[in-house]
Amino acid sequence: KVAPIGILGLLAPIVGQYGLSVLLPLLKVILAVYIACIIHAVVIYSSAVKVFGKMNPLKFFKGISPAALVAYSTASSAGTLPVTIKNTNENLGVPNKITSFVLPLGATVNMDGTAIYQGVAVVFIAQFFNLNLSLMQLLTVVLVTVLASIGTAGVPGAGLIMLTMVLTSVNMPLEGIALIAGIDRILDMMRTSVNVVGDASAAVVVAGTERKREKRLLKS
Repeated sequence: KVAPIGILGLLAPIVGQYGLSVLLPLLKVILAVYIACIIHAVVIYSSAVKVFGKMNPLKFFKGISPAALVAYSTASSAGTLPVTIKNTNENLGVPNKITSFVLPLGATVNMDGTAIYQGVAVVFIAQFFNLNLSLMQLLTVVLVTVLASIGTAGVPGAGLIMLTMVLTSVNMPLEGIALIAGIDRILDMMRTSVNVVGDASAAVVVAGTERKREKRLLKS
């Protein structure tokens, strides 16, 4: 209940100092995160389930879509976990012994969408404050975003907290978080959906490799 008031307090001085023109780049940030997440899901997850899981990507996305919608509305991969397990078991045919281990683990450590969000946020904040990031700083951002996303809790708004670690690693002003805070919920919804889809793709890949191993054992 207090969060909207806090965000207003953070944004009001910035808009007052820089004008409404500061809000237009925020729309670009939303588009950048959404497009990057969609590309990542379509290219990486489709390839993974097709090559390693031997599953049609269309069947995969159709089967996991209910969980992805719940994740989008709740912005919590942990809260979506029961639906993710159900869809992965029933719609994707992954055995319960795999989903019961892979999906809870993935809800904690598999945060591709969060890593994408943090990377885009760092570049946006750097551009806003007219800071030029060196190649070494960009590589540091890549490394820290991956590590920070692994340690991010599967609850709403956790990615914004971990963003402070990423900004600190490249000596960027933490005041930039105030810009992202106003649209964080919109970004959180999308990155959580990608995280959940990624968890399911990992379960499909593990199931595919297990089937291959069982076939080799039977032949031997």
